[in-house]
Amino acid sequence: MQNFSFASQQPASSHHALDQLAQFLQRHPDVLLLTGAGISTASGIPDYRDTEGVRRGNAPVQGPDFRRQEAVRRRYWARSMVGWPTLARATPNPGHLAIAQLAQRRRIGGLVTQNVDGLHQQAGSAAVTELHGSIHGVVCLDCHTRHTRRLIQDQLERDNPQLLGATATPAPDGDALLEPMQLATFHVPACPRCGGTLQPDVVFFGDGVPAACAAEAERKMMAAGALLVVGSSVMVYSSFRLCRMAAETGKPVAAINLGKTRADHLLAFKTEAPAQDILPLVAAMLD
Repeated sequence: MQNFSFASQQPASSHHALDQLAQFLQRHPDVLLLTGAGISTASGIPDYRDTEGVRRGNAPVQGPDFRRQEAVRRRYWARSMVGWPTLARATPNPGHLAIAQLAQRRRIGGLVTQNVDGLHQQAGSAAVTELHGSIHGVVCLDCHTRHTRRLIQDQLERDNPQLLGATATPAPDGDALLEPMQLATFHVPACPRCGGTLQPDVVFFGDGVPAACAAEAERKMMAAGALLVVGSSVMVYSSFRLCRMAAETGKPVAAINLGKTRADHLLAFKTEAPAQDILPLVAAMLD
């Protein structure tokens, strides 16, 4: 694997990285893009892992624990009430916009994202496969009604005025780090329709990607001639399997990512660069 850094103080290396990415997209106009948290950090949304692929912060919520334990749901919804508004206000950055432009010019063939923030759609990308769901939706586990996250946020704020204006350290996917004392009087939201248990419309750790979504991502990979990973360490299997599928079918795999990935041994090359910096330049080269 070739590994190139992209930095203004290293013009030769930077130019080579740009040329290599542009040539990759020119050779493979049907390339599938697989994006992760690194594409959204420039929009103010923290990522999960450091450059070594090690998870930051607290252990994530496990899906089975969320559904079994009231205390886990209380902690999740309290933190989400405080953290979600920051995510809801986030706007697409130049990386998202460049991907949408490349798609409009038929320079890429498809888009699969691990992100739940909806920023690709806001940027104008169509037919986005969201492997891990959307944080902007909520589903009732009892009557299966789907609600908007905005509706549930209004309910949370009515029922928990003590947390209005609370400040907390932002965490990935609309989470926020609260003190235990802030959870004591928190009211967990119930389904507005049936009073049942609500869960965000996302794939928690410990849960599997829905079969239909996984099949859609697989179909896109099989139809593509190459795979470009953007802003992801692909440490979770739902994304790594696409890298492995590409490699096993003889399709080249490349990456734009700051730090190591689980698929480093499969990559033709990796450009260590912020996606919001390099993608607009590549898009301009292909205009």
